[in-house]
Formats: sequence, structure tokens, C-alpha cells
Amino acid sequence: MLAPLTPAGREPLVLFTTLARDERLFKRFFAGGLLDRGNVTLRQREIVIDRTTALCRSEYEWGVHIAFFGPKAGLTDEQIRSLVHGGPADECWNPSDSLLIRFCDELHETATVCDEVWAAMKREHSDEAMLELLMLAGFYHTVSYLTNAVRLPLEPDAARFGLAGLGGDA
Repeated sequence: MLAPLTPAGREPLVLFTTLARDERLFKRFFAGGLLDRGNVTLRQREIVIDRTTALCRSEYEWGVHIAFFGPKAGLTDEQIRSLVHGGPADECWNPSDSLLIRFCDELHETATVCDEVWAAMKREHSDEAMLELLMLAGFYHTVSYLTNAVRLPLEPDAARFGLAGLGGDA
């Protein structure tokens, strides 16, 4: 099960080996992952995943995504720091990125989105993209709960909160 997910010469991610203990859970996890080409761009997807996992204090998942997808998504060092300890008003964000961060923040804090943010998001995203963004945020809350609760050791080549301006105590 792990071979197709593991690049040559690398060890499988600890999260994957943990889930592989139960084939059903492993398959269900990957069925809900939403890392394929969907209704949102790679950058939009990664902003939602990275902000959600940072808000949930999942250094494991945030670090893996920043290391593997951050460069492909065009995230700058300033934006990476902002995802961990900044906010949507930080100058490093364009209006569309800032709106995604507001969306994530509201979902995290209230489990809903206010009418103003919803209307602004709808002006930029299709109905399908809106559903995908909601599912991404929800899925990565689940991933964060899992990685935090089972206290997965950080991957050696993953990014660290401490390097994003938080200190290593996350």
C-alpha cells in the first residue's frame, strides 16, 4: 500500500505507516484526501491546508505540506510565517489569498463562515470550488487531530514552526 506513495530512495511518511496498520482506514483516508486536480488551484489548496493545520497546531502536517508543496504553490518565506502566526491583513497577501485565510480562520473559530466572507468567496469561486474548500478545511482538521493526538514524530525534512517564527514549542 505504501509503495505507490513513496518516492524512490525515501522512507514512507510516518503518517502513512501509522494509517497502514489498518487497510480500511488507510484506503478511506486516501479516498478523502483531495490532493488531486480539482476545482481549486494548487496555491489555493495549499493556503487552506497550511492555514488550517497551523491553526490546529499540527506541526507535523503543516511541515510536510510546506516542505513538499510550498515551493510549488509559490509561497514565500514571509507568507509561510504569516500562515503560522500572522493573519489575512498581513501585507504579504494579495486580496484573494487574504480572503482564503479569513475563510479558514472563521471556519476554525466558529465552524461556519459569515455572510460577508461567504459572498466574497462566491464572487471568486464556483459552487464546486466552495464545497471543495470546505471539505479541505474539514479534512485537514481531522488530519490535525490525528497527528496531534497520536503525537507523530516530525519528519526529518519537513518544515518547522520554529523556523516560521513561532519557537519550537508547538
